[in-house]
Amino acid sequence: MNRWTGIGHLTRDPKFLETDGGTAICSLRIAVKRAGKRGQDGYFDVTCLDAQANACAHYLKAGREVAVDGRLLFDEFKTQNGSYASRVSVVADRVEFLASQNFSPGQADAEVSPEQPAAESGEARDAHAA
Repeated sequence: MNRWTGIGHLTRDPKFLETDGGTAICSLRIAVKRAGKRGQDGYFDVTCLDAQANACAHYLKAGREVAVDGRLLFDEFKTQNGSYASRVSVVADRVEFLASQNFSPGQADAEVSPEQPAAESGEARDAHAA
């Protein structure tokens, strides 16, 4: 089974690009708190595709909390000095926008309801809370 689920904060604004073939791609970097008093943050690169990529690029900013569910992508590459290195990233199947840091607890986010994922069934959801 290849599955990763986590909650974290964006460390920078999303980076959006569109391929020559028209595929939308959005790259996120999130910091995830580790459990325990001595825990340090873990950092994950997350890739979103298609409608979800468009929604993430449009509505997310650095500092925003998100929940990500996806699969791990293992990549091995050759470095400039000729040795091999590897990295692990997450290809998101689902990204949920959680409460914005700009709002106090209990106050609704004007952009996106915390219950709304960035995309469901391949389509971006309406940005207005019900």
